[in-house]
Amino acid sequence: MSQRANAAADKSLDKGVEYTNAAKMGPQLVVIPGEVKSSNSSFGQKFGPNNIADYAEIELTKANVQVLDRADLGPMLNEIQLAYSAGDPDEAHKVMKKGKLKTTKWIVKFDILKAEQVAQQSQGFNGGVASSLLGTFSRGSQASNAAQTVTGSVNTSGSAGVWVIGMRYEILDATTTEQVAQGYTEEKMEIGAKSTSVGGISAAAAGGVSLDTMVQRLVQKSVWDIDYKHK
Repeated sequence: MSQRANAAADKSLDKGVEYTNAAKMGPQLVVIPGEVKSSNSSFGQKFGPNNIADYAEIELTKANVQVLDRADLGPMLNEIQLAYSAGDPDEAHKVMKKGKLKTTKWIVKFDILKAEQVAQQSQGFNGGVASSLLGTFSRGSQASNAAQTVTGSVNTSGSAGVWVIGMRYEILDATTTEQVAQGYTEEKMEIGAKSTSVGGISAAAAGGVSLDTMVQRLVQKSVWDIDYKHK
C-alpha cells in the first residue's frame, strides 16, 4: 500500500524544466494576474489569477528572467493592471516612469481559457444488496448465513475523471501596451480514485495528478516557450 501511495505521490512532484536559454539573462518584466475564463465552478473555487501568477514568477525566475516581485509593487500593481487591460499607452507610460519600473521591458500575463471535465466514469458494488439477495434465495444454512455476513460487509467504489485545461500567455510591450507575442498550450489530465471496505477494514487509492500540478506544468510549458522563442 505504501508503494502505491508513493507512486501516486511521485506523479504530482515538480519534475522541473531545463530552460534552453537559462544561461542568458532575460529582460526585466512584471507578471500581472490574468483571467480564469472557465465557467467550471470546481476549478474556479480552487484557482484564481494570483495563484497562476505566483507559479509564473517562480518559473520565469528559474529561466533567468528579471522578474519584479508583485509584492514589492504595492498599489502600483493596480495601476499597471488598469493601464494594460485598457491598452492605454499614455497611462502605462506614466506608471512605468516610477521607481524600479523604469527599465521594465515586458508585461506578461497567463490566462486559463479552458478547464473542462470532458469524461467521467464511476462504478461500485454494494454488499448489502447482494447479501439480501442471498438471504432470499438461500435456505438459511450455516454456509449461506456466513456468505451473507461476508458479502454484506463488502463495499467498493471507483471513479475517474478526465480534464482538459488550456492556458494562454501574452507578452505586452511595457511602453506601448501592444502585444509582442502570445502562445497557447493545453494538457489532458486524469484524476482517479478507488476505495474498498471488507469486514470493517478499508483501503483506498488515488491516481493521476492534481489540478495544482497540472496548472504548474502548463505554466512551465508556457515559460519554456517564452524562454525559447522570445528571450
